[in-house]
Amino acid sequence: MIGTRQKELLKTIIEEYVKSARPVGSKALCKKFKCSSATIRNDMAMLEDLGYLEKTHISSGRIPSDEGYRYYVDNLMEPKKISGEDMLKLQTIFNNKELELNDAITKSLEIISDITNYTSVVLGKESSDNLLKKVEVVPITSKQLIAILITNTGHIENKNIILDDNIPSEEIAKTTELLNKMLIGTPIDEVPSKLEFEVKPIIRNYIQNYEVVYNAFYNALSNFTSERDVKFTGKANILKQPEFSTVDDVKNIISKFESKDMVSKIEEANDEVKIYIGSKSDIDDNVTVVKTKYKAGGREGTIAIIGPKRMEYERVVNMLEYLKENIEAKGKENIIEKESK
Repeated sequence: MIGTRQKELLKTIIEEYVKSARPVGSKALCKKFKCSSATIRNDMAMLEDLGYLEKTHISSGRIPSDEGYRYYVDNLMEPKKISGEDMLKLQTIFNNKELELNDAITKSLEIISDITNYTSVVLGKESSDNLLKKVEVVPITSKQLIAILITNTGHIENKNIILDDNIPSEEIAKTTELLNKMLIGTPIDEVPSKLEFEVKPIIRNYIQNYEVVYNAFYNALSNFTSERDVKFTGKANILKQPEFSTVDDVKNIISKFESKDMVSKIEEANDEVKIYIGSKSDIDDNVTVVKTKYKAGGREGTIAIIGPKRMEYERVVNMLEYLKENIEAKGKENIIEKESK
């Protein structure tokens, strides 16, 4: 059973280690707790036996274990209000009526990444959860087009289309009109099959160069379906942390950030802010992932902050809660604005 003094001692060690990244020894704690060095050492040994602290090889001090951080987060962490300066920076983003929701989310995460020095991520839903809303085409030359693909969630992608032959602009316009007529409202992952079995049989009735045009548009829209809306901000921030000081550590975490498997590990199904420490992060034993699911304006996804286990937990949790609240509020505002037009 962990006593009151041991709880306070664990809390102090974790908060001191978060600041300094150096093992905490008994001498540094004697004055604060008004106890002898022997008493502090005994308490630290007990916390180590319980699995909350670890002894390092380079000093007699202790550092928190994964279990220690978990106990701190669940039992000792005190609510910490987001600072006025940080709140003002984020409010500036969400009060900007000119910003679309996606841009507001991206910019706010950029701010959080900057002020925390951690990595932030926004992850949209799988393509199967998106519906094609509109296809626009901008001719560049007679053989080059830019296709602008827009989903119901507001995700936009530009696709460069190269045609094998010179195609009259009126044939491109007819094709675009046909695609919008037949594909609007189609789930993104169903677009290729609908193109193949519904659009392809009738496009020959619309234009003369149907084979060249169909193949070009099929490639553009099929590639769109395989991509997921995910944005990392501050990837390099994690490398500034002393936990990633060796070349092997750096190579390892960078390879994980570039891995497609990591995307699925970041996704969160829970509406609450959840904290995944060390091995529980499914990313790296030396990181913590704090994340939550958001729903806004008919869209949903995951926002996450990735940092070392030696993280300012109270600050990050409160920032993420504040961010989620404002994302969902802006989503409601966008719906009201669209309905009033």
